[in-house]
Amino acid sequence: MTFGEEWAQLVAQARQRQSAGMRLNQLEPGSGGTAGEAGTGLVVRQDDLGAVGQEAFLLHGELREKADIVGAGADKNGEGSTARAAKEFADRNLTMGGELYTTLSVWDSQVKTVLQMCAHISNHLDYSKRLHAHDDGAIAAALRGRDGTAMPVSEISKYVR
Repeated sequence: MTFGEEWAQLVAQARQRQSAGMRLNQLEPGSGGTAGEAGTGLVVRQDDLGAVGQEAFLLHGELREKADIVGAGADKNGEGSTARAAKEFADRNLTMGGELYTTLSVWDSQVKTVLQMCAHISNHLDYSKRLHAHDDGAIAAALRGRDGTAMPVSEISKYVR
């Protein structure tokens, strides 16, 4: 059997296994998820996402306090001790001064990037939770039958065929 023949056979077998219609995945009744509440629809628990957001918030606070070597030991002009040391080395014509200042700049840039990422994660998860709660309410209100009851999945699937 050539490669082309074998490939055609495998493709045909794969097509036979797939169904032509749309398939909605769902939990079996009583198998968890919504604790057996029938007809409540999709329920998402945000505990794990909340924990990630909380850790990002805590990390942001700790980094802001402990990783700021630019402002550490700041004098009356607001210049940190590392920047003053770099200036002192440079004033004495030591190349170490420029390198220390470059290291300080790179460190500060990377800390600010990590701070921005932590803030973005924390804020995005809070925003997503509020937005999806609003969206879920709007979808539930929009997908009602004429008599005001929730529209069953079999009716919804008619609209997507």
